[in-house]
Amino acid sequence: MIDAGEKIKFPGGGTHFHYGADKYIASLARMLNFTDSNLNNEGRLRTVLDVGCGVASFGGYLLSSNIITMSLAPNDVHQNQIQFALERGIPAYLGVLGTKRLPYPSRSFELAHCSRCRIDWLQRDGILLLELDRLLRPGGYFAYSSPEAYAQDEEDQRIWREMSALVSRMCWKIAAKQDQTVIWVKPLTNDCYMDRKPGTRPPLCRPDDDPDAVWGVPMEACITRYSEQNHRARGSGLVPWPARLTSPPPRLADLEYSTEMFEKDTEIWQQRVDSYWSLLSPKIRQNTLRNIMDMKANIGSFAAALKDKDVWTMNVVPQDGPNTLKIIYDRGLIGSMHDWCEAYSTYPRTYDLLHAWTVFSEVEKKGCSSVDLLIEMDRILRPTGFIIVRDKRPVVEFIKKYLKQLRWVSIAESNSGSDDGQVVFVIQKKKWVVEDSPKDSE
Repeated sequence: MIDAGEKIKFPGGGTHFHYGADKYIASLARMLNFTDSNLNNEGRLRTVLDVGCGVASFGGYLLSSNIITMSLAPNDVHQNQIQFALERGIPAYLGVLGTKRLPYPSRSFELAHCSRCRIDWLQRDGILLLELDRLLRPGGYFAYSSPEAYAQDEEDQRIWREMSALVSRMCWKIAAKQDQTVIWVKPLTNDCYMDRKPGTRPPLCRPDDDPDAVWGVPMEACITRYSEQNHRARGSGLVPWPARLTSPPPRLADLEYSTEMFEKDTEIWQQRVDSYWSLLSPKIRQNTLRNIMDMKANIGSFAAALKDKDVWTMNVVPQDGPNTLKIIYDRGLIGSMHDWCEAYSTYPRTYDLLHAWTVFSEVEKKGCSSVDLLIEMDRILRPTGFIIVRDKRPVVEFIKKYLKQLRWVSIAESNSGSDDGQVVFVIQKKKWVVEDSPKDSE
């Protein structure tokens, strides 16, 4: 990073936001005729995927509009841009559009965005665009800002013609086009797919394809159709934000959750989070916490209970459990799928607080190393950051044995206040350097 007076300049391949990300975002909203040039469209646009996000200025500026963005970029030649994004307090994920599906369920985002992201969208029969199509909600948008959008030279014209033809066969329509930015919109129903000529490519995905299966699942160059239930509903059926957070989402039925179960879970976690904050309050100031990870998020009620805090939560769902991640996205939250027997896709020291509800118990059932999990949590956690463990007493006693070696300190411990036999254990990571390491810590 370079200190340039009142601004900080980041390394990278330039920017499309010549007049600032805020003005660029307002221009997108005006192109779509949204009220007050606000991209949130009166709460109807809440979740965004920014592909090739750089240092995530696009997602950062959207936060003030109550829009949460999953900023996605690889570890590339432009240095550790995702690390810069997370250090700025902006949601980000280290990943790449490659051969496997991204770790998000279908119909997760209202908008996908790509600005100078240098992705070859035409490769492999348009498979990368089809992955974005899987992730977009009915009526969702893809905002593409690139020289190809205004056909600057012969090669750009060729790319634009081929890309236009591809998205047309995918049933996307141009919602707006201005200068070097085009915004496509995805259809609300399956009608256009059904009206295509036989043999049109890309084909529809197989009827038995599960569009929400993402862990290690290869991408396919096919169009994800809507379920019959969603087709009849003509859209996602979601209420605007912020009511979306606490309203029973339409995909609850996919997991056989009732409205009563949803409301009870929301209520329970609100009580638990209030209790957590009471334990943390002696140790935190107004801006102590920003990046939070819920390591076993279930349906996202922990994150929902933080609605009045100036924080964002990465909701992690186990890859071998119920696929509740689609409920989390339906609530207007973000998250990813993961196996805690492996390292999480982020840089070191990127989260201020980790919430581990029965995570250690689940890892032990798989036969994975709980010590490795402790080390991974230490890697992710920032110095002076906090861990809240909610688990059985033996798990807490196990963690206590490693506090000294990890330079963690116990902050608080209490019974969970329920009859599940769980204990709440709050830990803080010390800030230390190698020279401070005691010789007897091996």
